[in-house]
Amino acid sequence: MERFMMFNDRPIDSFLVMQLSDLAQTLARSRRWTVEFAAHSGVHLAKQTIYVSQLWDVYPLPDKERAMKSDVALRMVGTYRHTDAAAVRAFRRTAEAQRLPKLLKQLFSFAEDLRLEAVCERERPGLKRWFRARRRLHRRYFFQQWQANRTRGALADQFLAAMYLRLTADSPLDDVPLAPMADGAGQARLEALWPQFFDASSTAETARWALAVVELMERVLPGDMVNAYTSLPIVDHDEERKMTLHDLKRTDPLENRDTLNDSPSGEVHRQVLSTWHRETSRTGGNFLRFELERGTRTGMFGDGARPGEDGDQALAIVQGTSRPTKRNEYGPEAHASFGDHPSTGNGAPYGEVNRQAGLVLLPTSPPSPTHLEQYRTKQAAVAPYRKRLVRVMEQWLEHQRSAWRTNLPAGRLRKQLVPFFTEERPRLFYKKGEPARRFDAVFGLLVDCSASMHDKMEETKTGLILCHETLKTLRVPHAIVGFWEDANEATASWQPNYMQMAISFRQSLEPSSGPSILQLEPHEDNRDGFAIRWMTEQLLCRPEAQKVLLVFSDGEPAAYGYEQNGIIDTHEAVVEARRRGIEVVNLFLGRGADDEPTRRTIENIYGRFRVFVPHVSELTDRLLPLLKTWLQKSL
Repeated sequence: MERFMMFNDRPIDSFLVMQLSDLAQTLARSRRWTVEFAAHSGVHLAKQTIYVSQLWDVYPLPDKERAMKSDVALRMVGTYRHTDAAAVRAFRRTAEAQRLPKLLKQLFSFAEDLRLEAVCERERPGLKRWFRARRRLHRRYFFQQWQANRTRGALADQFLAAMYLRLTADSPLDDVPLAPMADGAGQARLEALWPQFFDASSTAETARWALAVVELMERVLPGDMVNAYTSLPIVDHDEERKMTLHDLKRTDPLENRDTLNDSPSGEVHRQVLSTWHRETSRTGGNFLRFELERGTRTGMFGDGARPGEDGDQALAIVQGTSRPTKRNEYGPEAHASFGDHPSTGNGAPYGEVNRQAGLVLLPTSPPSPTHLEQYRTKQAAVAPYRKRLVRVMEQWLEHQRSAWRTNLPAGRLRKQLVPFFTEERPRLFYKKGEPARRFDAVFGLLVDCSASMHDKMEETKTGLILCHETLKTLRVPHAIVGFWEDANEATASWQPNYMQMAISFRQSLEPSSGPSILQLEPHEDNRDGFAIRWMTEQLLCRPEAQKVLLVFSDGEPAAYGYEQNGIIDTHEAVVEARRRGIEVVNLFLGRGADDEPTRRTIENIYGRFRVFVPHVSELTDRLLPLLKTWLQKSL
């Protein structure tokens, strides 16, 4: 997928994320735990989520895998089972009242992690190699930070790095000076205090040790830390901001107190501000709200509001199960989405990540005269390819029908009887070929209609027409569906996903079918896992033995809240479909096929069942051998 600006746009190794998720669920003995990436490692007990640190992304793959797995093991075996959440909350409140809260929190976090690493190694000795790699990478990182902070004069950051190096040192020769900025008496007290960490056997004792160390350093350090290297191991959901009804109804006062005396004869000036912009697909049904903080108080009341109705939304920011009203304007897509809006509490049939994704089926509309003319042009362009494939398949069928099978133990006696005298167990019989059979196959073609397909859609339509004309000639049922997600309407509670049925299974073999393919156009985002699961359901309802799902796409999925989990969800959807007997193949379109990270991402999603087409003009040549292989397998 082409992007003009990239912020933290790192490729996600879907197989590695699945390994981490499986590891977390195995250690927790529960399928509800999930793994996400964050700036620092931690565990959210309420959400049942483990956060893996992004610090490890810069290291080579073997070290990166061991360090990320150590994050999961540390949080699940250590923090989840051996960290006192009440002690962590009490420590958080105590730290906020100190003069150096950042240093205190980070020192406690590293100390608690080191204590838990020893606990994990005792309970599960097999984790030692992961924690050794973790400490090695951390020591290398903090030695660099110790040198850099000593140069720039960040004394609190320098002290934290030195303390971690001292706590993880394997030899007295590896020691670095803890507090060279302190006087001799302070250094002596610190040298006597820091080894007491190894006597800590609980979260509360670790907290008391960290408080004692920071209390001693408060007299030496002029200020708190500049950087954040870690955070508390348990994410405190009780202190997260919760939006209340008062927050929603809040009205901030004006900054000034002046008022305007209304005059009956005064002239009132009104200005209409349009709500349409080029990102919207229609001009009606938009909500525009202003929060005025400066202005003059008047006695005027606005008359722009309309009477409410039963189907109105309670708030403009919430897209609930509302219905169109008589005093508003809605387009055809909004009417379709209202009719298909899912009710709450029905679970997640299309995956947990797609719990809030709603299915909106768009029916096929009659093709326009322009589409009919364009279809005839493209149909003539793909006719040679269609004829070649049909001729090959018909010749192969005829060969299968007329070929004789010889050297059989039973059947018709052949004329050559010499093997009866020369062989110990002669095979003297033959059978004629079976009568010609038709192809017992069904095809589902999913087309990515996201905005990134705008420069590839025309050539993609040519490939779709080739598939349709070939399968229609060979009497193989198929369906062609375009999918996209409307980014303008997507919210945290409702993400409309449109499925445009260009050609249905029922209409695929009709002579007049085909021009509706040209109605597919690029729109917004793409939620591939959702679309693949939906098409899998449609194919499983078909009676044919050979089921093929072909996905036309030009990159990784991207939709509302789908950035991190989109690759994983799509891969899981592909694995589920293959487990149920459906062959899923991706046709990757565009110049991104030459990019190594992109190729690896697509391979992680679809495995070896993917075809890269760097130039869309090569699509027809790549489709011919695929169709031939699948049709032969259907017999």
